[in-house]
Amino acid sequence: MAESSSIVHHYQQIAEISGQMLKMAQANDWDAVVALSQQYFAAVESLRPLQPLDTDDRLVRKSLLSKILNDDARIRNLAAPEMARLGALLGAMKRHQNVLEAYCNNTPERH
Repeated sequence: MAESSSIVHHYQQIAEISGQMLKMAQANDWDAVVALSQQYFAAVESLRPLQPLDTDDRLVRKSLLSKILNDDARIRNLAAPEMARLGALLGAMKRHQNVLEAYCNNTPERH
């Protein structure tokens, strides 16, 4: 049972990190979201060597997993407009670069 509660504790930590990531995404602090995502990944990876949960703790895990997945979906919804904006910005930069290259390649060289 002690190991089982340890596993639940790991899930609680992951849920706490995902909640922090959601708050930072809502505050448009994407640098903090990225920094927290490293902690999130490490916490998820720490689950791998642990043994399966007993029946009682599976119900707790189910609740925590629902929260984690809900946070993830909400973060993705908040990130989508930022990703679209970044894509448009990169597209504009690429077009600008192509225009500059075309202009510079067509001008006569001066000696």
